[in-house]
Amino acid sequence: MKKFLSTIVSLVLLAGLGATATRAQSAPAAAPSGIQADIVKSLVDAEKEVVALAEATPQEKYSWRPMEGVRSTSEVFMHIARGNFGYAMFLGTPMPAGVNPQEFDKIIDKAQVVDILKKSFAQIKLAVTNAGDLSRTVKVFGGREMTVDALILQTATHAHEHLGQSIAYARTNHIVPPWTAEREEQQRQTQPAKKP
Repeated sequence: MKKFLSTIVSLVLLAGLGATATRAQSAPAAAPSGIQADIVKSLVDAEKEVVALAEATPQEKYSWRPMEGVRSTSEVFMHIARGNFGYAMFLGTPMPAGVNPQEFDKIIDKAQVVDILKKSFAQIKLAVTNAGDLSRTVKVFGGREMTVDALILQTATHAHEHLGQSIAYARTNHIVPPWTAEREEQQRQTQPAKKP
């Protein structure tokens, strides 16, 4: 009987911990402020352009790479997603159910890539918002210690670094980034008509 009660108590505690992790992951966070708000805004900007570029890139270009041994287009997008999920975990936000970053390099389907990118940005924005005490240290990358404020800054830096890489890949493949195409179209529409 004692062993049975011990097992029941353990199961209840595990269920409670799982529910707490799920709530932390899915609960809407309070609006961030200070540096957290700035980093979230930077991540929103990166997300908008990374996702737009992923959507504008034709499926056949997802396997393109500039040379052997270098990440392909889809691998760069999945590297961004892996980074977002990884940084979120370092900040204490658990990996969502069904997400396995170890499988990301095998994913080349455009719709899947776009979906994972969107989920990863939602995850890292939640993690940055809920980061808590920014002066505390966390262990990252094999045990190296880093303050939370340095880590949240790195999340935005990483996203923008690989956005730049993705833009270079797109331009090499004659894909105009959507925000550039939009701006060029607006300029064309506001230009006065040339006289014959």
